[in-house]
Amino acid sequence: MTSTTTPTEPGSVWLVAAGPGDPELLTLRAVEALSRAEVVVADVQAVPIAERFAPQADLETAVDANGLPITRAARAKKVAMAARKGHPVVRLMVGDPVLDGALADEGEALHKAEIAFDVVPGASTLSAVAAYAGVPLTSKKVTRVQVLTDPASTAPADDHASTVYLQGADEAPEIAARLIAEGHDATTAIAVVRSGSTVEQRTLVSTLGEVGKAAKAAKLAGPGMVIVGPTVLARPALDWFETKPLFGWRVLVPRTKEQAGAVSSRLAPFGAVGEEVPTISVEPPRTPQQMEKAIQGIVDGTYAWVVFTSANAVKAVRERLQARGLDARDLAGVKLAAVGDKTAAALADLGTAADLVPEGEQSSAGLVAQWHAYDPDIDGGNNRVFLPRADIATETLVEGLTELGWAPDDITAYRTVRASPPPAPIREAIKTGGFDAVLFTSSSTVRNLVGIAGKPHTTTVVACIGPATAKTAEEHGLRVDVLASSPSIEVLVDELAAFGEKLRVTALENGEQSWRPSRKRVARRRSSR
Repeated sequence: MTSTTTPTEPGSVWLVAAGPGDPELLTLRAVEALSRAEVVVADVQAVPIAERFAPQADLETAVDANGLPITRAARAKKVAMAARKGHPVVRLMVGDPVLDGALADEGEALHKAEIAFDVVPGASTLSAVAAYAGVPLTSKKVTRVQVLTDPASTAPADDHASTVYLQGADEAPEIAARLIAEGHDATTAIAVVRSGSTVEQRTLVSTLGEVGKAAKAAKLAGPGMVIVGPTVLARPALDWFETKPLFGWRVLVPRTKEQAGAVSSRLAPFGAVGEEVPTISVEPPRTPQQMEKAIQGIVDGTYAWVVFTSANAVKAVRERLQARGLDARDLAGVKLAAVGDKTAAALADLGTAADLVPEGEQSSAGLVAQWHAYDPDIDGGNNRVFLPRADIATETLVEGLTELGWAPDDITAYRTVRASPPPAPIREAIKTGGFDAVLFTSSSTVRNLVGIAGKPHTTTVVACIGPATAKTAEEHGLRVDVLASSPSIEVLVDELAAFGEKLRVTALENGEQSWRPSRKRVARRRSSR
């Protein structure tokens, strides 16, 4: 008989350091532990990491009923309760629990509760934040590091040591005053790093004597790390992170949810954050009979060619084939054309290969330009072409193939339906310049975004994937700043980054610290008051 009693054997428990903020800094062991967890008890700041690496787990946030952080003892209690039910549990700790005391407090509490645990250390806040800020902690002449956890502490003056306050960004002027009183030279360099290792990172560099004025002028606030010592002077040569061409840019990605994630991943290495706002959803045609007849035509040998103009068209045909118990082998008797490399890749995922992909311009016009005129002798007397596509597609391909003597069956394989408007804060950001750039990958994304959210602000950089999309953007009163040299999302993002780099260089030449369009908009608004 199967037992229904509650298991009494504790589950596995891992105390995992999430690191300073960048999820890419997670260790392999941390990723493995998260993948095995059934319960994750996460600090608020580490919730996005838990959602990304442990989607299968029940997520418990370390807050009370009012959303306020709970004590470390209470966090350990949550872990113990889940472990006693036999669940593998990850306690995901933001930052470096070895340095900030969380391991000492929560580990001791679990030990008293007789819950065994493993510790999974991560990237140290001490070294990682300093590295992302471009500030080494030691050098040939600086051979010691003094680490302080209390901003009220002082450290003896020592030209051969770096002094690091793990917290104290907002208290930097007070820290500097105490250090000067203890004998530190007022010209000693100081760096204040907030949101280290994330695209929100901001580093203020000054001296102990001037940091009060600099902090007031910078108008920055929030927790962060303070580094004092001569190694701060190395930052101009080692500032690799905050000088990325799109660092901190908020980029609007108006694509379907399935497509937008890959774009955001492409933006991340350039320092940008992609914000996905679906403007369309893909749905089956209202009357599927034409598609059913066309699929039967493929099986019966009715068509000489099938032309795919998008990955969505490939998906629509695949779904129809699968509904009939068919697969890619049933396409063997027909030639396949793809409008571009992305569509060809979708065919490869289906298990077949395109016979024709434009080598130059990857568009309907480019495909027609490479298509040969129909010849009954060469083409076996069959000029029928199946063209599964969206309900809003242009007539370029149909007209071009017809002029070449082919007989295309232009059939709606899927419909693109306008999505619901995004939340009010997103709409407001679009209209007021809260986004630094917007990526348009089709004419429909332009029309639908304007329709559901309004026109992007004039300061927002507009990047378009091709001439047709750019034309639609201009028809809606938008200035196109970046036009991809080839219709590829990778090329579009790369060329947006090149545009951002030009803005960065120009800003530095003009003595400006920010090259973000949204920041320039704020600066102009302030100057006009």
